Amino acid sequence: MIKTMVISSPLGNIRLISEGGYLLALEFTDEPEAVDGDSAFLLEVKLQLDAYFRGDLRIFDIRVGIGGTDFQRRVWMEVNKIPYGSTATYQDIAKKLGKPKAVRAVGMANRANPLLIVIPCHRIIAQSGELTGYAGGLWRKLKLLQLEARDKPGKPYSLGF
Repeated sequence: MIKTMVISSPLGNIRLISEGGYLLALEFTDEPEAVDGDSAFLLEVKLQLDAYFRGDLRIFDIRVGIGGTDFQRRVWMEVNKIPYGSTATYQDIAKKLGKPKAVRAVGMANRANPLLIVIPCHRIIAQSGELTGYAGGLWRKLKLLQLEARDKPGKPYSLGF
């Protein structure tokens, strides 16, 4: 049975969707908060997200169920290896996949990530160091990178305007 919950966060409300104890989607939404106390799994996801936003959690321990194409899943698995507080480029991911010319395809796969924050696609930046593309909005990408870099001096991120 599919369960849905909308929780509040410092970056706006987040919709969580699960089935059978697996998180299927985490996306920003304008929907009002709707916490379902009937889903212990989604309440645990909420607790982990709260800890992440406080800066107390760096690695999520959440069972996820992801669809997508084989290439998308390979991209998401590489993205998931980027450590908290670090970034990589689309080019870096393409090279790790053995497809150095697939930079745009990596970007498209990143855009299709159904599990924002948990699969940390916000940690992917352009080769120039510029912040580009984020399904949750560039301002959220900036805030997530700033959150993760807050204890790392000399790593200010900005949108360049």
